[in-house]
Amino acid sequence: MTNFDFLKSKRTFDSFADAAIAAERIFSIDPSACVLNCRRAMEFAVKWMYSVDKALVMVDRSIAGRYYQEGAIKATCDAFTRNRRKALLVMATGSGKTRTVIALCDVLLQHGWVKNILFLADRNSLVTQAKRSFVNLLPDLSVTNLCEEKDNYTAHCVFSTYQTMYNVIDSVQDESGKLFTCGHFDLVICDEAHRSVYNKYKDIFNYFDAPLVGLTATPKDEIDKNTYEIFELENGVPTYGYELAQAVKDGYLVDFLSVETKLKFIEQGIVYDDLSDEDKQIYEDTFEDENGDLPERIASSAMNEWVFNEDTIRKVLDTLMTKGIKIDYGNKLGKTIIFAKNHTHAEKILEVFHKEYPHLPGYAKVIDNYMTYAQSAIDEFSDPQKLPQIAISVDMLDTGIDVPEVLNLVFFKKVMSKAKFWQMIGRGTRLCPALLDGRDKDKFYIFDFCGNFEFFRMSKGKPTANMIALQGAIFHLKAQIAFKLQDLAYQTTDLIAFRKTLVDDMVRKVQELNKDNFAVRQHLKYVELYANADNYAALTYEDTLLMGQELAPLITPEEDDPKALRFDALMYGIELAYLAGKKYGKARSDLMKKVAAVASVANIPEIMAQSDLLNKILHTDYLETAGINEFEHIRKNLRDLIKYIPVVQIHYDTILDDEILSEDWNESELENDDLKNYKAKAEFYVRQHTDNVVIAKLKGNIPLNSEDVKALEEILWNEIGTKQDYEAEYGQKPLGEFVREIVGLEMNAAKEAFAQYLNDTSLDSRQIYFVNQIVEYIVHNGMMKDLSVLQEAPFTDHGSIVEVFTDLSVWAGIRKAIERVNANAVAA
Repeated sequence: MTNFDFLKSKRTFDSFADAAIAAERIFSIDPSACVLNCRRAMEFAVKWMYSVDKALVMVDRSIAGRYYQEGAIKATCDAFTRNRRKALLVMATGSGKTRTVIALCDVLLQHGWVKNILFLADRNSLVTQAKRSFVNLLPDLSVTNLCEEKDNYTAHCVFSTYQTMYNVIDSVQDESGKLFTCGHFDLVICDEAHRSVYNKYKDIFNYFDAPLVGLTATPKDEIDKNTYEIFELENGVPTYGYELAQAVKDGYLVDFLSVETKLKFIEQGIVYDDLSDEDKQIYEDTFEDENGDLPERIASSAMNEWVFNEDTIRKVLDTLMTKGIKIDYGNKLGKTIIFAKNHTHAEKILEVFHKEYPHLPGYAKVIDNYMTYAQSAIDEFSDPQKLPQIAISVDMLDTGIDVPEVLNLVFFKKVMSKAKFWQMIGRGTRLCPALLDGRDKDKFYIFDFCGNFEFFRMSKGKPTANMIALQGAIFHLKAQIAFKLQDLAYQTTDLIAFRKTLVDDMVRKVQELNKDNFAVRQHLKYVELYANADNYAALTYEDTLLMGQELAPLITPEEDDPKALRFDALMYGIELAYLAGKKYGKARSDLMKKVAAVASVANIPEIMAQSDLLNKILHTDYLETAGINEFEHIRKNLRDLIKYIPVVQIHYDTILDDEILSEDWNESELENDDLKNYKAKAEFYVRQHTDNVVIAKLKGNIPLNSEDVKALEEILWNEIGTKQDYEAEYGQKPLGEFVREIVGLEMNAAKEAFAQYLNDTSLDSRQIYFVNQIVEYIVHNGMMKDLSVLQEAPFTDHGSIVEVFTDLSVWAGIRKAIERVNANAVAA
């Protein structure tokens, strides 16, 4: 039976059409996929669309027995039933995301809706942890961890990091050919789904033709809008959400207090003039260079990066040890994680701890990637009967560990990622019965010394950039330069030759791409387009965007010195800025630093040969007057000298007196935003269902009847939420008015409502303008309940109502027309 015959045999036009599109997509992405795989993929696709009965979704409560876990599973199945291919579950750390997804897989497996499952995470430890949970709760399911089991690929549930899966898609074979065809998996689970992960590994998600379930602990209002777009969802409305506020209210997780402490050096840096005479002498002894120069200040960004001040660390430890939550009737600090900036910082914290608390050996320990046996150290910390009580962590304990006994967290570094911030908070949220001398754990403390809470309150945080490999970034820079050099102002012999060199190199890089690679095949249209030098003759701005989006991430690294490549990227960036007429102050500063560092290296013939160029850059206005030719001359002649710059790991230990500026104890300010969630869901439903009979009547200004109102009540008071939810958000507003204000009024319907006045030849231009403004307003707002808007622009652009309508009977008629439009949204 051919794929076409199989699909046609389904006998339902919708499933055939959708499945046919999917089949075409499978063969375009993966021509090697066998008929059997494609047939099975289509079979499961049809099952998704037509066989999922919500009444049959029986969740195994021994796996996921909490109401919200069952709700998340049913919401996901319901989404797939409605032909959605992606679902996003927002669940607080500690609320059982893994258990929920295991129970979801159990439901889908029991009903034959899926057979092969792929679970992806970004760290080996998270993959191992997830696999362990699946094995414990679904012991009959065959599983494999590709990060550890290099020859076991045929299990029904495959666990992998993104990078490992990226590398094995094309390489793993079975007797029929490639094993991991795009139809191999029936469900893909993405742990900690957010935009940066998706962007970096989107070719994996695009390759596998399977429904996608994303999991994240980041609160739904903190998730990037782009993440919702990836999962094809309304911003702020995940498929299902269960956040920390609700979990605390339900008693499944514990709340926290934030202790926000400002230290002078971390806030303001170290300012020489502000120091005592004694500390000024220490400052001079520490920071004065060989020429006797002394910086006026050390920036706050240097603190804990390369300047480690003992008193700053002492004050942090003192705050923790005196004010942190204790156990054993106040004799022992509860389990604590200190999040440090880097390994040197972590070691310095431990050193100061030993000085200040010599009577507590083994009480604190650094746990990071520098350790040989990190997992055993984590296991010791996780054991409530063993030391250490304080784990000083660099990235390792930010995510993926479950220690219910944690009572204190110390944020001793800045966190710019919203996802990471909430993952770190999640280390303390788990319940722990009888921890506090017989009392259950009911809260934990977060000591924030780096302004993280303030940062995330005052801003939405810093989005994570879509990082691509350095050589891919250089490829994109070259494309943009080639585009700019087409300008008539740059049609000189030298620059024409330079552009040709850039194009030749780009064409070569594209032609070298392996067209058998699964990721390259997904961009084959653009690979073939830009592998042809003729298509560079007249580049457009759109071409540069396509090269950046479609090709740059695919460019394979060459054997080259990374330092030279970074210098290439710096110089190409300067060249592009010059062509775009932009300033390049920071890049120029970076260039001067590198040139000075190269010039400082003595007795190397290659550097001595470029002494004239180095001196011109450092001691003349060469850069001020430089153009593309000069910048390219610098790049070519200096790129291979950058490797000689010595790598010096400089850090300074200081003993200056720091100062606590303020200490604020704050409630967590967690808000249960069910009402906001209801509002978003209700408004999203209305916008997405404008073809609904009642909504269409409202949009078309057709009067409602009582049956129409009942239909709206069923949707808004039963399906989406309750009558209480609606009234808490909108009061007694009639349902028709609520819907009309969202969808507006069709232009033709609005014009018809005011046709008598728009077509009245006796009205003057000012009056017709006024009526047209009313029509425009009602088209966009659905109705006009508050007539006071008529006293504002644009209605008053040509005079007030009294001035425009000297015959008030005409205005009275227009007002009645407005009232009829309003009344049509409310049943008689």
